[in-house]
Amino acid sequence: MKLEKILPFASRLLKDSLTHGDIAVDGTVGNGFDTVFLADLVGEEGHVYGFDIQQAAIDQTEKKLASEKVTERCTLFTAGHEQVTYRIPEKHHGQIKAAIFNLGYLPGGDKSIITHFETTISSVEQLLDIMAPGGMIVLVIYHGHPGGAEERDHLLEYAAALSQHRAHVLQYQFINQVNDPPFILAIEKI
Repeated sequence: MKLEKILPFASRLLKDSLTHGDIAVDGTVGNGFDTVFLADLVGEEGHVYGFDIQQAAIDQTEKKLASEKVTERCTLFTAGHEQVTYRIPEKHHGQIKAAIFNLGYLPGGDKSIITHFETTISSVEQLLDIMAPGGMIVLVIYHGHPGGAEERDHLLEYAAALSQHRAHVLQYQFINQVNDPPFILAIEKI
């Protein structure tokens, strides 16, 4: 057996959670890589809802979706992920099978614009309410930047306190690497 690195493991969790026709959420579209990945997993019959507060991220993701010819199966919002309940149509509540968040800042963007634990926890709480049973939330936590340690600590505290009757929570992390390597919190709705 070979240990998977963080991003391949996140991808595997999503692959194991989604099939064609499913609904997925990209809570931080960033440069669009995960949005395209999700669009491929849900296929033509499925749909992906993507969120980002930065117009540059939305613009980059729209270009990537167009180049991969998957635009029609994605809806992007220039809005924070804490608006999932209000932005995702009610007809898809109860059908969401997976969500991914890459927390921190937009690679290649303004490093002073970061994710915050308050909005991330709000989004996770909302997703746990509107996801299908067995739905998977994958948080990739980058914490080696100003504000990152605070977000990490609050998310770990939040996740550890989730009732085991509401969700299963896994922390996947390499503990002997330097420079604050990212890690995963995977939350599976019961």
